[in-house]
Amino acid sequence: MITKKLQLKNNDEALELLGQQDVYLRQLEKRCRVEIFVRHDPETDELYLSIRGRAAPVNKALKALKERQSALQTAPPLSARTGSETAAEETPAAPPVETPYQGPAPLYTTAHGRDIRPRSENQKSYVASIQTHDLTIGIGPAGTGKTYLAVACAIRSLKAKEVDRIVLTRPVIETGEKLGFLPGDLYEKVHPYLQPLYDAFYNLLGSDKFRFWRDDDIVEVVPLAYMRGRTLERAFIILDEAQNTTPAQMKMFLTRMGVGSKIVITGDVTQIDLENDKASGLLVAQSILKNTERIRFVYFDEQDVFRHPLVKEILSAYNRWESKNK
Repeated sequence: MITKKLQLKNNDEALELLGQQDVYLRQLEKRCRVEIFVRHDPETDELYLSIRGRAAPVNKALKALKERQSALQTAPPLSARTGSETAAEETPAAPPVETPYQGPAPLYTTAHGRDIRPRSENQKSYVASIQTHDLTIGIGPAGTGKTYLAVACAIRSLKAKEVDRIVLTRPVIETGEKLGFLPGDLYEKVHPYLQPLYDAFYNLLGSDKFRFWRDDDIVEVVPLAYMRGRTLERAFIILDEAQNTTPAQMKMFLTRMGVGSKIVITGDVTQIDLENDKASGLLVAQSILKNTERIRFVYFDEQDVFRHPLVKEILSAYNRWESKNK
């Protein structure tokens, strides 16, 4: 955590800068996820703003305040403005509303110029559900675009200013090496487990843009275990590999949802890696939430796979084998 200061001339400048009833200050705190306080030093009679938080968000908030301060210096004094002018200026603008994807225009264009579109009917239903429901659960085999399309929708929503950040999570299932014995800090320890999520962002945003967003806390990638105790507001939250959650983990995750947030859960119920035949949180949630009106389930099958053509044949062969050996 760091703290930076912004010098103010007087109380009139503070009022103009912060807005009536501190409306601009509160908006900025929420947008940048920092704490801002007005401070007065009785010895020097100095008036200033104190901005506290992580380095990148603090610098972002300070820059926004300096730009507003500079713009206000060329505006008429507050006392010279009419009531309607002041009211109009202090009324926060409504956020832009994202237009749901309808095709055939691309859902998103990658950093490399590739247009991303849902290709099957189930993928189209999935994208439409994400854009019209606060909670969408996509269930199906690997290669059906569940995670990739969810990330594309998340970036689209972020750029449309519908949300302030993207949070990606998945359960860490250890096979052999224990997480605590891997070298490095937390980021380096969890990186191998979260690589599929990074791959989607690298492809859609480009590596430099993704690193910038991650370092600025616009995109947060965390293990599911680190979600406990949090409330995520105005966030686009993606839970990947949800078939490997326990029922308790799934309940904990679902209750992290805050005001203005959207959740997408993806999973493949044919690839449950939980030990000791533990119940899958995804299967339990499917049973509990299937009749909840504001939650949408979208199901994929091998016809929705758009990887190497051989993948469809492999999935079909396994499905036939599993049907015979039940």
